[in-house]
Amino acid sequence: MKSKLILTLLLFASILQAQDQKESFSFTLEQAIEHAIKNNYSVINANRDVEAAKQKKWETTTIGLPQINGNVAYQNNFQIQRSIVPAEFFGGQPGEFAEVAFGTKHTMAASATLSQLIFDGSYLVGLQSAKTYLQISENAKIKTAQQIREMVINSYGNVLLADESISILQKNKTILEKTLSDTREIYKNGFIEEENVEQLQINLSTVNSSLENVKRQKTIAIDMLKLLLGIKLESELVITDKLETLTQNNVDLVLLKEEFNVNNNIDYQIGQNALKSKELLLKLERSKALPSLGAAVNFGYNAFNDEFQFFSQNQKWLNYSNLGLNLNIPIFSSGGRSSRTQQARIALEQSKTQLTETEQKLKLEFERAKSDYEFSLEQLTTSKSNLNLAERIENKNQIKFKEGLSSSFDLTQAQEQLYAAQQRYLEAMLSVINKKAALEKLFNKN
Repeated sequence: MKSKLILTLLLFASILQAQDQKESFSFTLEQAIEHAIKNNYSVINANRDVEAAKQKKWETTTIGLPQINGNVAYQNNFQIQRSIVPAEFFGGQPGEFAEVAFGTKHTMAASATLSQLIFDGSYLVGLQSAKTYLQISENAKIKTAQQIREMVINSYGNVLLADESISILQKNKTILEKTLSDTREIYKNGFIEEENVEQLQINLSTVNSSLENVKRQKTIAIDMLKLLLGIKLESELVITDKLETLTQNNVDLVLLKEEFNVNNNIDYQIGQNALKSKELLLKLERSKALPSLGAAVNFGYNAFNDEFQFFSQNQKWLNYSNLGLNLNIPIFSSGGRSSRTQQARIALEQSKTQLTETEQKLKLEFERAKSDYEFSLEQLTTSKSNLNLAERIENKNQIKFKEGLSSSFDLTQAQEQLYAAQQRYLEAMLSVINKKAALEKLFNKN
C-alpha cells in the first residue's frame, strides 16, 4: 500500500516538474515574425541550402586549382609469371626453348602527381554557373522568408480573430441569458406566450454552439501559429497584440500611392536567375567546341626485392619523374554538339518568354492586390458603420420586447443582424491586415 502511494506521489511530482519545464512564449506580431524568420523549419532548411550552394561554388572553383595526389602500391608475386625464350641464348640447343621468370617476388611503388588545369572553356562557364546557383539559393531563401512572414501575419490574425469572436460571443451569451431569465419571469406572470421563451432558448443554444466551435478553432489557430514559429506544440504561446490596434497600424494610404517596380519583386528576380542559367547552358555547349589544356608532373620511386625488406637501409629505390601536357581538341561530333547548342538556344528563348510572362502576371497581381487592399479599407469603414447601426437597432428591439411592443421574432431578427455585423467587422479588420501583407510581399518589403 505504501509503495503504491509513493509511486503515485512520484508520478504526480514528475508531471508537475514537466509542467514547470514547459516552454512559454509571448509575442507581438513583429516579434512573432522575427522569431519565425530565425526558427521556422522551412527557413532553417533554406539557410542550409545557401550554405550548401556556397560549398558547391567552392567545389567548382577547386577544379581549376592545383591538385596533388599520392599513391603507394605493393604487389606480392607469389607465382611469378614465366615466359619462354630460345634456349640457345643460355647455351642450349638451337630450336629449343627455355622458361624464364622476369621480376622479383616483392614489388613496391610510391608516387605523387601534381596536376593543373590550364585552360578549359567548360570550367570557366562552370564558375559562372556556381555563382548563379548561389544567387538562386539566396533568392529562394528570401522568397521562403517572405512566404513565412505572410503566413505568420495571417495565422496571428486568425488567433486574434478567434479571441475577439470568443469575447463578443461571451458578451452576447450573457445578454441573452439575462433576457431569457427576464422573459421567463414575464411568462410565469402570464404576460407573454411561451414561444417567446422558446425562441430565446433557440438563440442561446445557437450562441453556445458557436462559442464552443470558436474555442476549438482558436486552439487549432494557435497550434498552426506555433508550427510556423518553429516552437513545439506543447509549449505555451501568448499573443499580446489586439486586433483593432493591429488593424489601425495596418491602415496605410501611402502604400496605395507607391509605384510598383517589378525588378524588386523576388519572383521576377528568380525568373532572371532562370534566364541567366539558360544563358550559361548555351555558353557551356558552345565552350565544348574549344580545346582544353592540362599539365601534370609525376614523381615516384620503385623498389624490387625477393624478400620483404623495403624498409631496411639496404633497400634500393629507383626514382623517376616526368612532365606531361594534355591537349584535347574536339574535331568532329557528327553534329551532336551543334544539336545540343540549338537545344540550349531554344531553352534560352523559352526562358525569355517566361520572364516576360512573369513580368505581366506580377503587374496584374499588383493591381489586384492593390484593389483588394483598397477594398478592405472601404469594407472596414462600412462594416464599422453597419455595426453601430445594428447595435442601435438591437438595443431598440430589446426595449420594445421588454415593454411588450414587439415579439421575440423581431428581437431575434435584430440579434442575428447584430451578430452578423459583429462578425463582418471582425473579418474586415483581419482582411485589412492580410491584404496589406499580400501587397507588401509584391513590393518585397520585409
